[in-house]
Amino acid sequence: MLGPPAPTSQQRQPALAAVVALLGGLLLLALSRLDAGEISRDVEWTTLVFFAGLFIMVGALVNTGVVDQLSRAAIDATDGRLLPASMVLLWGSAALSAIVDNIPYVATMSPVVADLVHAQGDAGQSRVLWWALALGADLGGNATAVGASANVVVLGLAERAGQRISFWQFTRYGLVVTLVTVGLAVPYLWLRYFAFA
Repeated sequence: MLGPPAPTSQQRQPALAAVVALLGGLLLLALSRLDAGEISRDVEWTTLVFFAGLFIMVGALVNTGVVDQLSRAAIDATDGRLLPASMVLLWGSAALSAIVDNIPYVATMSPVVADLVHAQGDAGQSRVLWWALALGADLGGNATAVGASANVVVLGLAERAGQRISFWQFTRYGLVVTLVTVGLAVPYLWLRYFAFA
């Protein structure tokens, strides 16, 4: 019976970095002689668990081959047309970053964009795809409370200070900001990469 494939050296590196960081933190805590219980009360545990779940989801998408399938589908769908590909990537990234935190989203989509850039052949012109991913993911993260790491942290800090901000209250303002800023990114990308090409 076949078992799961052995992890590659690239897959072992993040795990090793996490172990080193945890051991370093525990060593510093032990050397500081601070009360561990008091320190643990200041940790944003809900935020840490939230991000742990997101990165587990990203790892699952990569290891199950979903990212590779998405990459092949994107290459087939764009068929070498940069303008439609960059606009779909910009608006799609904005929409998905509103639902999924933009850090794991970009980590998941980076191999897809790298494959799209490689399929284009023209490295200079295809840089627009990287900009579309970056702008869409960053600006789309403003739409909802879970769209960006900073949003989650600020909501936790606000609640601890007695100023609870609900998900829908945040989204009501965040969607307006996202639509305006992503809308402004469209003419920027067009002027920068397509208007005078």
